[in-house]
Amino acid sequence: MSEIAYIRGDATIPSVKGVKVIAHVCNDIGGWGKGFVLAISRRWPEPEKAYRAWHRDRASNDFGLGAAQFVQVEPYVWVANIIGQRGISTGSKGVPVRYEAIAAGLERLADKAAELGASVHMPRIGCGLAGGKWSRIEPLIQEKLVRRGIAVTVYDHGEGGS
Repeated sequence: MSEIAYIRGDATIPSVKGVKVIAHVCNDIGGWGKGFVLAISRRWPEPEKAYRAWHRDRASNDFGLGAAQFVQVEPYVWVANIIGQRGISTGSKGVPVRYEAIAAGLERLADKAAELGASVHMPRIGCGLAGGKWSRIEPLIQEKLVRRGIAVTVYDHGEGGS
């Protein structure tokens, strides 16, 4: 069985051939403006536009915890907006990350990656602003993606990164 590959670099610039899906975690309240989403928005306007429209029209779509939206940004590059955090701040109910929602989103991501024949690229999803623990998220990636034979690369930002 393959393993998750860990490299230092920018997850928005995967340097492999073939179709690639860049995955990240979004909140369930329509907020886009801090963390990894800024790196995505610097490269492509479409994922933010699609996420905001998805949230705005949520009464008539599947927007919510565990959902995933796939936005094609280049001929061989897609961005997966995965709803894996409740709100944006740590409060009486703990940190915003929702592991079961990330698991459900990864399941949808696996289906899409398999359909596209794509590799998956991501930062340590759910561990930044969402407040999650990688020790809980890494096994979900193993179970939902790696076990299905999908190549996964996790990017750790270089010096001075976020």
